[in-house]
Amino acid sequence: MTAVRIPGFRAGRVPRLVRRIPVRHALTLIPLVLVAVIAVQHWPVLVEGFAHLRSASWPWLLAAGGATCLTWVAAAFTRQGAVIQPLPRWRLLATQLAAGSANHLLPTGLGSGAVNLRFMTVCGVPLATSSAALALYLLAESVARVGLMAVLFVAFPDALRLDGLLPRGEVGPVLAVAGTLAAAALGVLLLVRRVRRPVFRFLRAALGEARSVHTRPSRALALWGGSLAFPALQAVGLVAVGQALGLQVPPAHMALAYLAATVAVALIPTPGGLGSVEAALIVALVAAGGPVAVATAVVLAYRIITVWVPLLPGALTLGALVRLKVI
Repeated sequence: MTAVRIPGFRAGRVPRLVRRIPVRHALTLIPLVLVAVIAVQHWPVLVEGFAHLRSASWPWLLAAGGATCLTWVAAAFTRQGAVIQPLPRWRLLATQLAAGSANHLLPTGLGSGAVNLRFMTVCGVPLATSSAALALYLLAESVARVGLMAVLFVAFPDALRLDGLLPRGEVGPVLAVAGTLAAAALGVLLLVRRVRRPVFRFLRAALGEARSVHTRPSRALALWGGSLAFPALQAVGLVAVGQALGLQVPPAHMALAYLAATVAVALIPTPGGLGSVEAALIVALVAAGGPVAVATAVVLAYRIITVWVPLLPGALTLGALVRLKVI
């Protein structure tokens, strides 16, 4: 078979053209495109959320914005505490802003994990160590979030009133169903090898890295201090928005409602929890005693401040870090 020659076409021209395409520059535009797509899809929510912000108390909104910014600092402390090797501080902080944006563009946890994994690899941390550090971060943050929720449940056992959401006599059956599902999930984890192996591998990696970092008190303090501060600051942000919009629910009850809602939706693989977190937060605030209309306004305003406002600067930071080869 003879090769077909195209007039004016020379072998090797296409590869040279491909090499000339600024791939890294093109990658910096992907987060912005995704932000635009998600904003268009959720445009009615954005409009309604900003409408509620116009009637809110601005000092409390600024406090919510400040708490949101501090969550990036807490995340940076936790990331550093999960690995022995020192990481560049300001680049680490900028990476958390970028990771937060990536986390809202991809299924929950994947975007943030990928950005931080790439950052640690560029900083010279071996892939095995950075993967173990990522597992330790996720484990520590989960333990801290559930621990804070448990403490608040013990301190305020009547904070969430499920009997106000369900018909009389159905609270017990619902809790029984929830317990049955939890037991079934645990049984699958223990009995199904394809599920058990990756979970146990994750736990071994996290615990192995934990043994290393806990030999350094400063790393252990950063790990657990940041892990506790992160969900606490998120809850403080919701409390501030609730105060701004006049939600008549005690602050501690709002914090508990936030922690319970985020724990409940942790396994739902939606980008940044968009949709699922809003629904769970509204239900939790109503269970805490808030009117449905005000609770809905609070949740929409809270998600505007914590998700949508940082999304564009986070995407720009992500693009800049890619272009500068920080990640």
